[in-house]
Amino acid sequence: MSFEEEMEELESAEDFLQYFQLDYDQTIVHVNRLHILQRFHDYLQQGADSMPGEEAAKRVVYSKLLMRAYQDFVESDAQTEKVFKVFHMDEPQVAFVSLGDIKT
Repeated sequence: MSFEEEMEELESAEDFLQYFQLDYDQTIVHVNRLHILQRFHDYLQQGADSMPGEEAAKRVVYSKLLMRAYQDFVESDAQTEKVFKVFHMDEPQVAFVSLGDIKT
């Protein structure tokens, strides 16, 4: 199976961390799993242009980026890191719907 195919089989943050044989604290992952995966994805997107084509080198880069994403949440928290758009909304979002637009 190719590296890309193996990656497609992984589902959870724990799956990724175990696949790359990275040590992790389950408590941190339990609280931040979606944030870690999103940050990992963001790091991969940022480095896409300089990603090596050779599989072994690509594995090393992926492993380092995943560890970096995990470390972000060891040293900080989800609210501080603001990974998801909802954390960037400083003010409540208001939508106006006129009474004429409401149908019964």
